[in-house]
Amino acid sequence: MKIFFVRHGESEANLLREFSNRGDQYPLTELGRQQANVLARDLGGVPFHRIFTSPLLRARETAQILTERLDVPIEITDALREGDVGILEGRDDLAAWAIFGQVHNAWRAGDWDIRIKGGESLNDLKSRFMPFINTLTVDDSNFILVGHGSLYRFILPELLVNVDAEWAAPYPIGNADYILAELCPQGLTCISWCGVTPP
Repeated sequence: MKIFFVRHGESEANLLREFSNRGDQYPLTELGRQQANVLARDLGGVPFHRIFTSPLLRARETAQILTERLDVPIEITDALREGDVGILEGRDDLAAWAIFGQVHNAWRAGDWDIRIKGGESLNDLKSRFMPFINTLTVDDSNFILVGHGSLYRFILPELLVNVDAEWAAPYPIGNADYILAELCPQGLTCISWCGVTPP
């Protein structure tokens, strides 16, 4: 049983550097669509049971390209939605990104309850993500999960038994990159983090 944790392709929000974690205003760019098609080609030899996707437009469009190319059914789940950034939603200024960075640094330091005003804490993200993953690991099937970089960056080191946040920190999760995990006797194990093999 393998899970491919896929980040969506490049979106217009990525180019604008705007926080857009609610609503449907920013689709994939042309490059983002190309990235999703290349990913679909690369995954073409893997038999998948289902594709799950975040409800945000950039993720849904990525998943739609994958489902059309791979002929796999698709399902939307709120468990894969990017973290809510509260009062930073819609902003693109340096001050907003500084606040975002401060909260993420606090999470790295172990303060999982801190949040941007009106947003979600890391514990909030875990409370919707982990139960969903547990429903998948009772199956022998392969899945694609289309989600978001920040979500994966902080949640997957808590989920995967052989990587931690310190190890993962130097390795960015690019658009249409994926982390591959396999269910082993000791638990869900990272096989590849965006092309890097864990020690």
